[in-house]
Amino acid sequence: MSGSRGQPARTNGSRRALPIGLIAFLLIAGLYLLTEHQAHAFGFLPWLLLLACPLLHLVMHGGHGRKDEVASDQAPPSSPRHQMPSD
Repeated sequence: MSGSRGQPARTNGSRRALPIGLIAFLLIAGLYLLTEHQAHAFGFLPWLLLLACPLLHLVMHGGHGRKDEVASDQAPPSSPRHQMPSD
């Protein structure tokens, strides 16, 4: 059977074979690299933890002051929070 331009028609199975083969290859290569270079790979773990701290700090805080801005937008204009202190 041929496709619309004279090329052989691909079946659904051959389209799946490439991603599955690629994933299998990457898993095998990753396992090989991990077993052969175990001392190097695990030597970086403490540094990765230290590098993750600033990233987690930024992500977990989500921007300072957002909660106050939302609360001030929802507060009525006559609240003491918006009035200037009188002397």
